[in-house]
Amino acid sequence: MNEYGLVSVITPTWNCAAFICETIRSVQAQTYQNWEMIISDDCSTDNTREQIEPYLKADSRIKYICNPKNSGAAITRNNALRRAQGKWIAFLDSDDLWHPKKLEMQIRFMVENGYHFSYTEYVEMDEIGKETGVLISGPKHVSRRGMYNFCWPGCLTVMYDREHVGLLQIADIKKNNDYAMWLRVCHKADCYLLAEPLAKYRRGRVGSISTHGYATLMKWHYKLFHEANGNNAIHSLWLTAWNMVFGVYKKLKYVKKYTI
Repeated sequence: MNEYGLVSVITPTWNCAAFICETIRSVQAQTYQNWEMIISDDCSTDNTREQIEPYLKADSRIKYICNPKNSGAAITRNNALRRAQGKWIAFLDSDDLWHPKKLEMQIRFMVENGYHFSYTEYVEMDEIGKETGVLISGPKHVSRRGMYNFCWPGCLTVMYDREHVGLLQIADIKKNNDYAMWLRVCHKADCYLLAEPLAKYRRGRVGSISTHGYATLMKWHYKLFHEANGNNAIHSLWLTAWNMVFGVYKKLKYVKKYTI
């Protein structure tokens, strides 16, 4: 199975000392072992570096880089992407978790179907790691037009083929920088859903985008389309409004409750 090539796991972090060790262990537990994990630190002020130090010494596949100054998530991801050596690029934030077969199943799904860009379902957990009983899915096929309608993939589930897509570097925006990446990738490849819950998203931490209201979300979406993606003001407003509509649609169709 490892012959499918190296996976570069992109893990930006900032003050996640309480969670990052569990995140690292979920990567080490993968049944697909041909990976490197690039932890890109945005100048954490807690003991993040001390927490991961034993893993750096014990596992050469885990790499650590640190910004010279606090720079935000976009630049932090960009730095890790420039360092990545893998054929496959996957993303896992430093407070989220993967199912042990996530990489194995997703690579097989992509190789067997000839896909270059994919995502999976995921479940939510609260800050202490308890599942909330919420499953998030999405459309089986997301075209370029569909990606502009809404950010369907959860960042922690995405994988793309770097040899097909190329090196991504995104604009320095405070929020929605993962969406900015998918808008770039979808110019090269459509996105396909592997309908299996292969990751856990930690919802509700202070500062998380999931804790903000619609007015704030609309402002960030407008900045994404206008400043990062280069759309004119009218088109950016249209895309922002369309995103709000599809956000409601996603909650109705693709957010499911299950019994814990």
